[in-house]
Order: sequence, then structure tokens, then C-alpha cells
Amino acid sequence: MAQQLQITAARVDPALLDLPWEVPLEEWPADVLAALPRGISRHVVRFVRLSGRVIAVKEIGETVAYHEYEQLRALGRLQAPAVQPLAVITGRTSPTGEPLNSALVTEHLQYSLPYRALFSQYVSPQTAGRLIDALSVLLVRLHLLGFYWGDVSLSNTLFRRDAGAFAAYLVDAETGELHPQLTDGQRNYDVDLARTNIIGELMDLQAGEALEEDVDVIDVGNQIVERYESLWAELTAQESFEAGERWRVEARIDRLNELGFDVGELTITTDIDGTTVSIQPKVVDAGHFHRQLMRLTGLDVQENQARRMLNDLDSYRAARDRQNDDLTMVAHDWLDEVFTPTVKAVPRELRGKLEPAEIFHEVLEHRWFISQQQRRDVPVAEAVRSYTDTVLRHRPDERAFLHHGGIADEATDA
Repeated sequence: MAQQLQITAARVDPALLDLPWEVPLEEWPADVLAALPRGISRHVVRFVRLSGRVIAVKEIGETVAYHEYEQLRALGRLQAPAVQPLAVITGRTSPTGEPLNSALVTEHLQYSLPYRALFSQYVSPQTAGRLIDALSVLLVRLHLLGFYWGDVSLSNTLFRRDAGAFAAYLVDAETGELHPQLTDGQRNYDVDLARTNIIGELMDLQAGEALEEDVDVIDVGNQIVERYESLWAELTAQESFEAGERWRVEARIDRLNELGFDVGELTITTDIDGTTVSIQPKVVDAGHFHRQLMRLTGLDVQENQARRMLNDLDSYRAARDRQNDDLTMVAHDWLDEVFTPTVKAVPRELRGKLEPAEIFHEVLEHRWFISQQQRRDVPVAEAVRSYTDTVLRHRPDERAFLHHGGIADEATDA
């Protein structure tokens, strides 16, 4: 008896039924595919245009597909930086009745790129370090949530620009497991695996001449261990000090905020005679600046972008002598008078190349640079025109990035 196609999803898009599920994914026709850059994967993956958006479809075994779907849903409920699962497709058969692998469907993360595409377009000695920083923050965030990844690598991560840095998103949760709390052994295994995989991936880039030969890939791989351990310690370590140094409580909170984490609870204890105080963060949530900007303006941006925009908001507030005004009202005026006009000053046909918040950040950077160069305070409107003509016009479109160099012919991460 022939199997029946089954779609498991929280909300089913009827257009999924129109896709050629009776055909192996690697043979899907070009008219349903979206030409987006793909990295390396153990499975066949394709990007597909569906209902005015782009989805990623990965052929995989049924048990693993359901496991990854549930893990991604759980991470979504925890607001972890990961791709959004849409559906699991089972019961696939060819017209001759041959069983086909199940499929996991996820939402394509707009403006995101796999690491190989980033290196193919933006080769610089600093790129590897920035990606390592982003992956370290992602790994710490996942571990704080109790998520054991089990397959940490650059290949299983997507990256979005974030005010000169990168924000990392988990894209493959096949081996992942959520626990109430991770053991040191689980955390250390993830970190050590990340180091090993990153070194191998960077060696592959050097072999393909996408990364300079003089880059010490062993040193870069070691960086994720150093970065992870220092960040984990800052977020979780207990700190002791004299009772007269209570200012260090606020200093610890400020350091955590600077790293992009909020402190929901602190445990504060004193010794018997009250001379020594110990503090330890108990609940730390990522996205401190993101949430602050969202609350003030409604803008949903990356963490570093939010930090940069809040700094500009502070400058706007000081320049107009509005320090005593309600911050929400000042933020509303800044949005109307600064952010929105700056983004809209960019020609419409070029705005889709980067996220609006990244365009705003780059305009501010460009304005500072040309002001220094010309030794004068360049007006924003002039800076936008210069940035558009000399920088943005020559950038690839990262919302729908078409890669023509060969990466697009490989399998991809989903």
C-alpha cells in the first residue's frame, strides 16, 4: 500500500502541497528554486521560493527530521538565535512507488550568509576573528539555555552583519539536545569540537585560496576556546570583594550589559561578620540593547546595531538639550528626524542590499570617516550621497544574494 504524504507543522502553508515532493530534492526543477549561496552539508538542501518568501528544504531521515524540528521549535520558544522550523514532510514516494527521504522545512534567514560566501566576497584578515567572536557568543547563549549542540562548526551557522561585527545563528540542530542544565563535560565537548571543526574549515578555505596562507588557522581555532571561556566566566563566575566595595555590584552588571546580556537576578551573600560580599549572576538573558531599542522605538535589530543606534540617540538627545525629556518621546522624534530620513535618502533600488539598521550604521561610519578626512563636520545628507555612490552601489545584495563562484553548486546547511 502506497504511503500518503504527511505534513507536520504548527501552521501549514497550503502552497507546500504544490512542491514536487515525489521528486528527489537534488532533481527539483530550477523554476521553484532560489539561487542563494550554500555551504557544505551532509544532506541535500535547496532554497525554494514559496508564497513570496524563501524556505530551506533538507532531505533527511524521518526520525532525525522530527527531532530537529522539535529542537528548533524549543529553541524558538526560548528566543534563541536559530532558524525557524516550518514543517516536516514524510510519506514521500516517487511516481513508481519508491520511498523517498523525509524533509525538514525551515524559514530562510534574510540577510544571512554561510561563512564560505562571506569569505568569497569579503576576504580580509579580520573576517575569521569576527566570525569566531560571533560563534563564541552564540555557543555561550545556547549553553546558558541548556542546549548541547553536539556538532558546532562554522558550516552549521549562519551569519548576519551587525554594525561592523557579525551575529551568529544556529542552522543545524540534528545532534542537539535541550537539558535543564549542561554539565562541564558537555560544554567542554562542544567547545573542543568547535575548535577542531573550525581549524579544518579554515584549512579548506586556504586550500581553495579563499583565505590567505599566512593566516595561522590553529591560532584562530584556539580563539574560540579563549573567547568562550572568558565570556562564560564573566557571565557565571562568583565574585567576592570587601563590603566597602559595593560599587562592584553595579560594575559587574554594567560589564554584563556591555556584553549584551541582561541580569535578571543576582545572588548576593556575605560572610559571618559581614566584611566580605559575594555576588553571582543567576539569570542572564542576551539582547540587552536590542530590547532597550525595541522598547523605545519598536525597531527589531541586531545587538551591536542597537547599541550603535542607542549611542546616536544619546547624541541626538544631548545636541538638542533634551536630557530631562521623557526618553520615549525623544526616541520617537529621533526615529522620525534621524533614522527614517537617513534610510529613505538611500535610493529605493539600493535599500535591499543590507538591512536598514546596517545601512544606518554604515552611513554613520562613512560620515565619521569623510569628516576626519576632510577636517569638517559633513552633513548627514551629504554623507548618505557619498556612501551610496562610493560604497553601497558596489556592494552585493545580501537579502537575495546571488553567488556565481561555485559555492552555490555545493550542498548547503539548513
